[in-house]
Amino acid sequence: MRRRPAEPPVPGSPSTFIDSSSHIPVTYTDGLPLPQLLIFDLDHTLWPFWIDTNVIPPLRAKDKNTKAEDKFHEIFTFFTPVPSLLHASYGAGIPMALASRTETPDLAVQLLKLLHVPPPTVSQNSTSLPPTPTNPSFSSGPFPSQSHTNSTKSSSTTPPKRAYDFFAHTAIFPGDKRTHMAKLAKASGVGYNDMLFFDDELPNMNVETLGVTFWHIKEGISREDVDSGIWEWRRRRGYHDGPRGGSTNGEWEAR
Repeated sequence: MRRRPAEPPVPGSPSTFIDSSSHIPVTYTDGLPLPQLLIFDLDHTLWPFWIDTNVIPPLRAKDKNTKAEDKFHEIFTFFTPVPSLLHASYGAGIPMALASRTETPDLAVQLLKLLHVPPPTVSQNSTSLPPTPTNPSFSSGPFPSQSHTNSTKSSSTTPPKRAYDFFAHTAIFPGDKRTHMAKLAKASGVGYNDMLFFDDELPNMNVETLGVTFWHIKEGISREDVDSGIWEWRRRRGYHDGPRGGSTNGEWEAR
């Protein structure tokens, strides 16, 4: 396969990120229903490259496992918002999964296990992660409720976590993404209507024929994408807000 240059990640890196409330999806704490499973593509959704084209093994860790270097000394890591979003979702008890149709699944898993996500760093007496939701639309699944009081102290004593360990389920193999959704549904017990899938390739919108809500990522996931995707999922359940893409104020109501 022809090797194409990787696109550089947006400025900043997981090795130096400081988590802040600006990275926490508003929908995590607004008291309204949430999907029971958030599903993410990998290439150009969580990281800015094609794992089966741009990354040439062997891989080795760099900068305390926040980055990886391949055979040609190219550096690979996540889009800047990803560590904060992973911590926010995990801390809120929202199960996450991966769905990738890469031709090199073993390499993708290797990189996910090689890349570590440092604990969020916050200022004294502040809380950057959302409290565990009391929303009845989902249970915490495999993730225990987590307290984020005195978060400065907690972040200094909590070791970095492998990126792979944030995900309750994975479906990483070539093929139609509907096959990936079927595998995740069977493994998680979550119905298609309670899944929200983030992907950068519009043809993968075909998962909506199953009942999965699809949200298109243009180049790297952001907090706004998560909020917009969740609002799209809510609208299909009878909730509505203002303009497409979500809102952070006003009165929420169900039709």
